[in-house]
Amino acid sequence: MLDSVTNTALASALDGLAARQRAIADNIANVNTPGYRAQRVAFEDALAASVRGGSGQVRPTTALSLEPTQLNGNNVNLETETLSNIDTVLRYQFASSAIGNQSAALRAALRTA
Repeated sequence: MLDSVTNTALASALDGLAARQRAIADNIANVNTPGYRAQRVAFEDALAASVRGGSGQVRPTTALSLEPTQLNGNNVNLETETLSNIDTVLRYQFASSAIGNQSAALRAALRTA
């Protein structure tokens, strides 16, 4: 159970979401930096394919945003970053709660064994 695809996938999801939170923080910190290009972190499609393949382990990838730039070459949109951050925080809470529930179930099973 400790090495299950589910546990591995949840850990990979947490890693990806943490990377996304760092990228969002960098983007917001550089909202007024001329020439700064927003970063985007992706892992969900690779994670789904990995789970289908029986592994559940992936690493997030970071790429520069292709969104249009402002006159100063910066393409950070504060509204987009804020909404993305809210979505990422909620997903992180959900995944960490799922890991906590699995751990609690394992502890309960070990106590009764």
